[in-house]
This record gives sequence, C-alpha cells and structure tokens, in this order.
Amino acid sequence: MRLNQVTLGSTDLARSERFYLLFGLRLIVKTDHYLRFECPDGDSTFSVDLVQSVPDDEQVTVYFETDDLDDQCARLMEAGIVFDGPPSDQPWLWREARLRDPDGHPLCLFRAGENRRNPPWRLS
Repeated sequence: MRLNQVTLGSTDLARSERFYLLFGLRLIVKTDHYLRFECPDGDSTFSVDLVQSVPDDEQVTVYFETDDLDDQCARLMEAGIVFDGPPSDQPWLWREARLRDPDGHPLCLFRAGENRRNPPWRLS
C-alpha cells in the first residue's frame, strides 16, 4: 500500500493555487473546483478541493519534507509567508518549521533525513 495524495479543502482556489505554487509544488490538474499538484520529489501528489467552509478545529497536519529546510523557509518568508517560528531542532531528531496555509490548515516543513523512517527507537 502507498499513500497517493492528501486533499485539503479551500474556500478560495486561486489563493491556494498561488500559495502552493510558491511552496514549489507543480500544478498538474486545474478545474473550477479542484487543484492537483505534484511534489517536486517522490511520487506523492497534493490536492485542494473547493469547499463552502473549512472547519476551525481542523486536526490534520500535512508534512512536506525538504533537504534545504532553512533556505526554503527563508525564501518563503521573503515572499511574505508567515511561520509560527523559525526552523528548530526537535527531540525526535527532525528539524521543523510550522505554519498555516491561507485556509488555516496546519502545515509543517521539515528535514528528517534517515530519521524519518529509521529513528533510533524504531520498532523492528
């Protein structure tokens, strides 16, 4: 089994399109109610579906991994993207920076390297 894509709701597709293109995703499908992007690395895709409203209590966080986290965060901040704080090292051996997309969905940009799939505490 493989994870194919994650889909989030958006009340404004044009705004979401600009945001996720700025993130570095490549738009591959665009309709009046749906956007689908390819991630620049790997086989995953990411999509946005037009909705009437986005729940305030959204509990899903979408993680995007990048090898050059600090450079990507600096580029996005220069473009006006607001982060909750600068990239920081976490006790689970990842470096992370958290933010929200224009609809308020929590996102995490991170660099984990080998620790993403093989942390020292991994079960066999």
